[in-house]
Amino acid sequence: MNTLVVVGYDDPFKAEEIRLKLQKMESQYLIDLEDAVVAVKDAKGKVKLHQTVNLTAAGAAGGGFWGALIGLIFMVPFVGMAIGATAGAMSGALTDLGINDKFMKELASTMKPQSSALFVLVRKATPDRVLEELKGTGGKILQTSLSHEEVERLQNTLAEVPA
Repeated sequence: MNTLVVVGYDDPFKAEEIRLKLQKMESQYLIDLEDAVVAVKDAKGKVKLHQTVNLTAAGAAGGGFWGALIGLIFMVPFVGMAIGATAGAMSGALTDLGINDKFMKELASTMKPQSSALFVLVRKATPDRVLEELKGTGGKILQTSLSHEEVERLQNTLAEVPA
């Protein structure tokens, strides 16, 4: 079962810094992330989501490849590529994997201006090692699917001063 954790930060850049730290831990096989999204609320109160994967671009690239391949069969590779890229981009834009965008925008809209939040959907992790890496990074847990004891342990770790 996946675990959702949303941590808010008073700094508009801190959530991105922590996401990069989590991605580094993922490359070390300490954590397996299904999704990690940064939401930033600017000074005017507008919320912007920064996804790790751009599904529209990925769909366009894949669709363009398959469209060109099919177009080669019918001797019109550029037409096939254009149609395939368009169909792939539309498909990618309509696909929502991981954390629901509407949920993220609604929660981020409650934050104060010039702040950020990190939305993480974790498949599995090595808790002790991950917590050690996150020690003293700050932030406040806004929402999670963790138990009360796990939330308390995580919040204390985030607030703890690193040795």
